[in-house]
Amino acid sequence: MDLKEARIVIVGAGQAGARAAEALRAAGHHGPISLVGEEEHPPYERPQLSKAVLIDKEPNPTLIRQAQDWSDLEVALLTSSSVVAADAQRRVVALANGRELSFDRLLLATGTRVRRLAELDNGPLPVRYLRSLGDALALRPELKPGRRIALVGGGVVGLEVASAAIRRGCQVTIIEKADSLLPQIGSGSLADYLRSLHSSKGARIVCGAVAKRTISGGLELNDGRLIPADLALVGVGVEPVTELALQLGLDSRRGIRVTSTGATAIEGIFAAGDVAEQWSPGHDRWMRIENWANAQNQAIATARSMAGIETAYGAPPWFWSDQYDANIQIVGNPAGGDEIVRGDTTDGRFTVASVRDGEVVGGIAVNSARDMAVLRRLVASRKRVRKSDLENPAFELKRLLAA
Repeated sequence: MDLKEARIVIVGAGQAGARAAEALRAAGHHGPISLVGEEEHPPYERPQLSKAVLIDKEPNPTLIRQAQDWSDLEVALLTSSSVVAADAQRRVVALANGRELSFDRLLLATGTRVRRLAELDNGPLPVRYLRSLGDALALRPELKPGRRIALVGGGVVGLEVASAAIRRGCQVTIIEKADSLLPQIGSGSLADYLRSLHSSKGARIVCGAVAKRTISGGLELNDGRLIPADLALVGVGVEPVTELALQLGLDSRRGIRVTSTGATAIEGIFAAGDVAEQWSPGHDRWMRIENWANAQNQAIATARSMAGIETAYGAPPWFWSDQYDANIQIVGNPAGGDEIVRGDTTDGRFTVASVRDGEVVGGIAVNSARDMAVLRRLVASRKRVRKSDLENPAFELKRLLAA
């Protein structure tokens, strides 16, 4: 079979699925492409949900392409459509409406769903989650001056919504069960900076505590404390959507395991984006990488492989977060080595490099995009460096690239 003419079905019309469809056409694929998504909206950029959609005077969500543009690209975009079954032998997927789509190659870009806290749902306090554009548009009118917002979870989503809520005049409390903010990054320097940043903007921060239940007018914590609130937003992570993968018999306990080209254990079936479990050299383990850059770039590489141009993907994880006037960028595995802080964490502009066995395995840059450009190259290249150079504040990071 000529791969350029293969029938391709992409399940999931998020960042990964949409970028894969574009990349297939760019790679010269001529066969039919169906892009199937559960949401009513055409594919859109997800990072805006906890930022611009909540903050801007008028919400104007950024679409990856307009609906007509997908038609012009000869991609059959099926919105408000749910895939409920997949058959690797018959090479078909079944939609909830009874329609079947035949494929020669299948891309699972099913993404993730929010992890819910059943103990908080259906209580006397309104509880929201933020994953989709619909969620963001529903949350936006709730962020009114004077409203008390409790954010359960001090990760990226919680901290970005805290920034948006404070900018809109809300009173904010951040509740995190770990002893520090952004615990998944594992950087003490960054955690201390974020605590200082959010506190300085008026947020109340409660670490080492768990929201036990909702009460009228607030939340009760596991230690008995009461947090006054008019609304709670829960951001305690996500879970991979793997029901189809399980039907197909794929290893999907923590995500859909793939090779560097996005291939699964079943011939002709691939996975990309947040749902894909990849080997991460910097972390020394299999992991799902939940960020915009991976959803886009790993999907593009996988699409090229599906089109017959074998393309391996192994870039280190990289993402950013905008909170108030701070741009925070993180690459690799900051918790994987010894932290070296360059600059003053109190002035809002600094860099952190994590070094293990002479290699930079992770980095953080706060309001320092130029340093992050260097850190990304150092982490990707695994070039050996001298800690003494990094510890010298007068030493320019870019010199390490030429060394």
